Amino acid sequence: MNYKYYIADAFTRQIFSGAQIAVFPNAKGLNNQQMQLIARELNLSETVFVFHADSRSTTRVMRIFSPLAEIDFAGHPIIATAFVLGSIGAIDLTSTITPIIFKQNAGALEVNISAENGKPTFVQFTRKVSSFIDRFAPTSEELASFLAIDASEIDTKKYAARLVSCGFPYLIVPVWNYETVRKAKFNYSAWSQSAAPQTAAQEILLFSAKTPFVDSDFNARLLGPRIGIQEDPPVGSAMPAFASYLCSFEQLKKGTYTFAVDRGDDKKRRSVLNLEMDHKGLETLTIRVGGEAVMVAEGIMTIPESC
Repeated sequence: MNYKYYIADAFTRQIFSGAQIAVFPNAKGLNNQQMQLIARELNLSETVFVFHADSRSTTRVMRIFSPLAEIDFAGHPIIATAFVLGSIGAIDLTSTITPIIFKQNAGALEVNISAENGKPTFVQFTRKVSSFIDRFAPTSEELASFLAIDASEIDTKKYAARLVSCGFPYLIVPVWNYETVRKAKFNYSAWSQSAAPQTAAQEILLFSAKTPFVDSDFNARLLGPRIGIQEDPPVGSAMPAFASYLCSFEQLKKGTYTFAVDRGDDKKRRSVLNLEMDHKGLETLTIRVGGEAVMVAEGIMTIPESC
């Protein structure tokens, strides 16, 4: 069985930047074991397998696999998949904005594809999330020990460290400077000797409200015991928690906010995520995450029926 696939860089307009995502636009006939083996073979952060829910509708079912396991929700694959489907004509982009539905294991998502001359230019998806926020966090000294930084580099005035979960818990830590985000290194020894892992958070979202790039307002990075020291993984899945985190501070008045978060730098596959959030002080928060993508490669993979 031969299957066509494409590789796109998501949340970027520059090739060889952003997050690499593989997309199989027609995965009919593939089983779970085959999809997992394919994702392992490609060895990208995520590989997406698309199934038509109904040939007459604009709904698509997305199955997302990392090299290790299936993933229930991820943001980068939405951007890449919509871009690929629009680019190859699998979704007809005759309007300036084309609405579609993507069904992930975590649920259905509303997606809008902006287009010019029938080609995708920008993709935005909407999520409604409920969050759990714990204002109790380790001391600055203890947080600094996890991250191999100085305690004075942690922002304790405008923001504060908090545990936030929209289904997956993150320990969100603010620092004053972009340089601190980039230089931080996770210290497993300090983490293992702390009570912090008992909060259930296994990933730290480190961020700064200062960035040298004019197209972003925050720089963010994920660190943790399951993330390699040299890795700078995609942060899309953490954005609902980050938006909820920002809304938890009294200085943020009710209203609609638009901002951009970047990950990485110009040497490490920089991504730019554009966010909108409707802060109404309610338990449910509506956020819209958008970005661009570029096509990198296409190919055909032969899948043995026996695998």
